[in-house]
Amino acid sequence: MNPQLIMDGLIAGAMIGLGAIGITLTYSILRFANFAHGEMISWGAYLALATSGLLGSLSGALLKPIGPFSFGWSLPLAVLAAVALTAGLALLVDALLFGPLRKRRSAVIIMVMASFGASLALRSLLEFIFTSKPVYFSKALQIALPLGGGLRATPDQLLSLAVAAILVVAIHILLTRTAIGRSMRAVSENQQLAGVAGIDARKVIRTVWMLGAGLACIAGVMAGLLVQIRPYMGFDLLLPLFAAAILGGIGSVPGAMLAGLIVGLAEALGVQLIGAEWRAAVAFMILVFVLLLRPQGLFGRAE
Repeated sequence: MNPQLIMDGLIAGAMIGLGAIGITLTYSILRFANFAHGEMISWGAYLALATSGLLGSLSGALLKPIGPFSFGWSLPLAVLAAVALTAGLALLVDALLFGPLRKRRSAVIIMVMASFGASLALRSLLEFIFTSKPVYFSKALQIALPLGGGLRATPDQLLSLAVAAILVVAIHILLTRTAIGRSMRAVSENQQLAGVAGIDARKVIRTVWMLGAGLACIAGVMAGLLVQIRPYMGFDLLLPLFAAAILGGIGSVPGAMLAGLIVGLAEALGVQLIGAEWRAAVAFMILVFVLLLRPQGLFGRAE
């Protein structure tokens, strides 16, 4: 068995974990499965691509690769703008769709179906604007560096792993050491009681949408940088995202990232053993087994 599957699984798992954090936070606060979250990954990648191209057209120096990486300063700057734009898109969808449904106290199944409809609309709009042709942040070839033990990784891949680790630690600190984090945890436990205690639930909901969309954007940029950018990239990641969110335990940020790594490693192992066409089946089997054997996940609490 090729040991390189460990590195491949960790890289894929890091992207899955970042996306799963957004899903687990949304569910813990709003209590519904948001199927439109995958489209935030796609929109984030395309917004970063468009912004990077715009910055590159203004100054060619921004396209010059930074050290060993395949991209120039236009991409990090574009990511900052894309995170803000993706967060704004999530707030817009909430204001136009989910917010009115919450005011009507709509049933959970209505919220879920609304998110499915939003997913279709966002994906179709993305394909209409950018077409379905795959695009890339950079077509520069990178040589994988030997890491020992038969493992190899490119500088872009190592950077993605480092960024994912830093973001998970930052989000965990945000949730456990800041006022807004404590408010988010209070609202996730009991929104009505949190309101009585003076916590602004609407502010918490806005923060969750922005945080989840921002992480989805970064996951999309990582996926686009390491593979390619397509309108269906977020949709293809949706099943692994939900598998990781449920496996890690709803509301647990470290759990979502750890579960993302587990799903990524399982998919990489499945690709080597039974073929790439069965990748999605691996995530589906993990999801089924978790729901049957431990519905609360690794770090969740049984209700």
